[in-house]
Amino acid sequence: MEKKKNWRVYGMYILVCLAAGGLSAFLAGNGMEDYGALNQPPLSPPGWVFPVVWTILYVLMGISAAMVSLEGGKDSLGIFWVQLAVNFLWSIFFFGQGWYWFSFFWLVLLLALVAVMTRRFWKICPRAGFLQLPYLCWLVFAAYLNLGVALLNP
Repeated sequence: MEKKKNWRVYGMYILVCLAAGGLSAFLAGNGMEDYGALNQPPLSPPGWVFPVVWTILYVLMGISAAMVSLEGGKDSLGIFWVQLAVNFLWSIFFFGQGWYWFSFFWLVLLLALVAVMTRRFWKICPRAGFLQLPYLCWLVFAAYLNLGVALLNP
């Protein structure tokens, strides 16, 4: 019975993360179409890369949070929920509203929150912290892209 409960915990966290990302993308509207028309910095990937990468990252996020939850680190999940909310709003600010400079600084906040979360998760369950490293790396790259868009599209 315990294994069944564990799968439910994993499923719940993964589903919540994917739902947050999906709802955020929906609320951002046709942002990816608009993004394609913007002046973009070097190394900008094609538009199809973003949903693929974010889906993977949301699944890793959910797995990591479930690991921490199952290890008894529920008190460390507060920062997980805060960063997920900040993450949720970034797409709306950037794609939906076109607030490129505001979004850049919002993304720096998100990066700081995820760095703290990763450190806390690592202390509870090193594998959970390790699973956050791709997210951190992608956020650094996203910050570069966001800054480039802000600079190139005044």
